Amino acid sequence: MTNDFLFTHAELFIDKKLNIVTNLANMSAIIMENVSDLNWVGFYLYDGERLYLGPFQGKAAVTLIDMGKGVCGTSAKKKETIVVANVHDFPGHIPCDCESNSEIVIPIIKNDVLFGVLDIDSPKLNRFDETLKNDLEKLVKLLVDIL
Repeated sequence: MTNDFLFTHAELFIDKKLNIVTNLANMSAIIMENVSDLNWVGFYLYDGERLYLGPFQGKAAVTLIDMGKGVCGTSAKKKETIVVANVHDFPGHIPCDCESNSEIVIPIIKNDVLFGVLDIDSPKLNRFDETLKNDLEKLVKLLVDIL
């Protein structure tokens, strides 16, 4: 997977004229198909109080996450990307898939308003380096631009 291919693929399927759920479903599939060593890719959406499960690829997941809880809730509350090299070392980690070992969560924010988070898990420890983090944040920006 080259970064150019990933972005081109995303730009082909992400369309402002489509329902946001359709765009989120396609984005989760694009990431899962084009980034190696992942076992879960999906979105948690913010309802004003907590995060609820949105479109995803992978095993069934926790449906509600309180703000400040786990990696997703912490990222959402702080409105910043969190990279966890080893989820077993993250205080309050919410396990969904026992095969997950590392995680990245990127908040989706438009005009300083939280929309939700992109959550990605890997069975590989320390999967998310700075380059991949930056690439995934660029993909989230594509979504922010169509909100």
